[in-house]
Amino acid sequence: MGRKPSDRPTSFDIAYEAGVSQPTVSRALRGDKAVSKATREKIEAIARDLNYTVDKNASSLRSQRSNTIALLFFEEPGVDESTINPFFLTMLGSITRASANRGLDLLISFQKMEDDWHTQYQDSHRADGLILLGYGDYTVYEERLQQLASQGTHFVRWGSVREDNIGATVGSDNVGAGRQVGEHLLGLGRKQIAFIGQADESYPEFADRYSGLCEAMDEAGLSADPKLLKKALTSEADGYAATKRLIDSGQTFDAIFAGSDLIAIGAMQALSEAGIKVPQDVAMAGFDDIPAAGHANPPLTTMSQDIRGAGDLLLDVLSKAIDGDEISGREIPAKLIVRESSVGS
Repeated sequence: MGRKPSDRPTSFDIAYEAGVSQPTVSRALRGDKAVSKATREKIEAIARDLNYTVDKNASSLRSQRSNTIALLFFEEPGVDESTINPFFLTMLGSITRASANRGLDLLISFQKMEDDWHTQYQDSHRADGLILLGYGDYTVYEERLQQLASQGTHFVRWGSVREDNIGATVGSDNVGAGRQVGEHLLGLGRKQIAFIGQADESYPEFADRYSGLCEAMDEAGLSADPKLLKKALTSEADGYAATKRLIDSGQTFDAIFAGSDLIAIGAMQALSEAGIKVPQDVAMAGFDDIPAAGHANPPLTTMSQDIRGAGDLLLDVLSKAIDGDEISGREIPAKLIVRESSVGS
């Protein structure tokens, strides 16, 4: 006997219409890329025709899952605790879209490193897994990652991808990106390239970007001058202060590679106040391609990270972790965006 028109459609009805198994329907409707695109689109079309909606409560009871992912922002050092790095706000949009495409709810929370955040989500069944964005000093953050790993929490983070990472990490190819910036500036005839950013183990992404710059200079037969490395955290104020220190040091430089766009924008302000022209006197490059980069004066040359791909990849890796599959770190290439701060108009 067929289904009555008034009956609520089920995934078994869709499976019958599509000629596939019910588990295949379930995987397709949650965006599992193991199901072919053609099959997934066919199943989605039948689901729409039947006015089918997923019963999340029933699904959660069967799977013992909440069908919820927790996205945790971490407080960055700075004077304004209400401020979130614009790059992470862009990432938020990408992760939200990727979660919706998989039929997952997204719980967003702003955390302080001293809080007991590692026990508040998966342990209390509020979320099936965690996505971690931002962390400040990695040497402090690393201890919490070890706690997460030891208690079997499913998590993935955005950061520097290295062999000794704790848990799964997704991030840009920071070394390769730093090399691109170095090659670009060297190709413009700049030879005394300063780096502004805390390029040490506390901030491994900055360290990797500086390492890429050093590789490019080595390949050009030049050496990066350690006196042209000035520490700065990722804010305009830090970029401004570090560049003031660089200018006051009396060291000669003809280019600056800033570890982030915010640092670069602060640096350009300090250069302008000192009467140093960009790019005539000093070529400038940043990193992240935040919206403000294209509106800076002059518009900022920068490295653009694949934000949309990042959101999809973070959800893919986390979903595999939740399903008990083997996971590993993944790097995404970054693209050089050339603007007037390095080449002029």
